[in-house]
Amino acid sequence: MLHLKLATDPRWVTIVEKNIEEILTDHAWCEQKAATNAITIITLNSEYPDLVTDLLLLAQEELVHFQMVHDIIKKRGYTLGRERRDSYVNELYKFMSKGGNRLQSMVDRLLFSAMIEARSCERFKLLSKEIKDPELSKFYNDLMISEAGHYTTFIGFARKYGQDIDVDKRWQELVEFEAKVIKNYGKEETIHG
Repeated sequence: MLHLKLATDPRWVTIVEKNIEEILTDHAWCEQKAATNAITIITLNSEYPDLVTDLLLLAQEELVHFQMVHDIIKKRGYTLGRERRDSYVNELYKFMSKGGNRLQSMVDRLLFSAMIEARSCERFKLLSKEIKDPELSKFYNDLMISEAGHYTTFIGFARKYGQDIDVDKRWQELVEFEAKVIKNYGKEETIHG
């Protein structure tokens, strides 16, 4: 369903397990950024009532996920660390068209968002299957399902409103671009690292 070209090496989970506090902090901030991203899309495209309605719900869900991760952090006696820079997302951002019309910008932002959700879903699936911690295994399985829904929401709106844009072609270009970017990741205890 996600159409990613390159799967995460399962050895990434071994890296994650060596520093659970770090992955949880990074994950918490990823959820916060996902909520902010949804609000940004709403702000830039408020003339689409169905998009606003659905992305408000998505932003709220991302904030609930942020709280859920924070609750696990507190329960385990950890502290939410400072916000982390997400190099993967920053590199992926370079794909988006600079200039062009508002519709092209909206479609690119939606596809960019769909890709981040797809990669997060793929990583959560891997964590749910491979991590030795039963609580986190179940937690990441539940979140994987949610991320798949977010991916579908973003790509669905790109297709719905990208009338004069070959959205599927643009998506394939992003899939190819992401495959080149992700080759450099999977070596750190971060969701996209």
